[in-house]
Amino acid sequence: MKIAVVDDEPLLVKGTRFNLQNEGYEVVTGANGLEAVELARDPEVNLMVLDVMMPEMDGLTACAKIREFSQVPIIMLTAKVEDMDKLMGFENGADDYLTKPFNILELKARIRALLRRTAPKEREEPQTSQLKVGTIALDLASRNAYRNGVAVELTAKEFDVIEFLMRNPNRVYSREALLDTIWAYEYRSDIRTLDVHIRRLREKLEENPAQPKHIMTKWGVGYYFKG
Repeated sequence: MKIAVVDDEPLLVKGTRFNLQNEGYEVVTGANGLEAVELARDPEVNLMVLDVMMPEMDGLTACAKIREFSQVPIIMLTAKVEDMDKLMGFENGADDYLTKPFNILELKARIRALLRRTAPKEREEPQTSQLKVGTIALDLASRNAYRNGVAVELTAKEFDVIEFLMRNPNRVYSREALLDTIWAYEYRSDIRTLDVHIRRLREKLEENPAQPKHIMTKWGVGYYFKG
């Protein structure tokens, strides 16, 4: 597995590279957003750890540019603690975030969890390899999504959310339950994180995001997929 670590703090990069290499990962590094975009073009990069505040090009801009051509999983690093900074990361296509200073054990755990979620599914049973309702279809083996037969680019977490909802149609889940299920870490993420992902899924998969037919809201309760 190859991981790209991009941060303008040399000591942080050195320490993170050392720890990840000890876990058996191949690690490539960069120091700014421009280098992050170039590293993301390497098809062998399986995951990227990307700082927000960097010279040349900030991490949020780099993340958005990467999402124009790649769905490589991205964990954002931020020295800020404001919820809006975290939400901006998700808006630009990030899959997860960590606030500096972070525990290297937590970073390793999140990397493992995200790689598990994005790894190709093996020995998928033919009858369950696809989910299709109306104009929305998921190929579970390749983790590709389609609307009206046209491929739609989803981030790893966006795919996780829509797959879970489609596997459990017409069942309403609270925001807290979805966060605990999809963001399977030992922490409770901000509820608005889920709202951002639901909005992005509607924009990508619904014919009319303002009047969705499948990705529904149960006001005061949560979300569900209408089958």
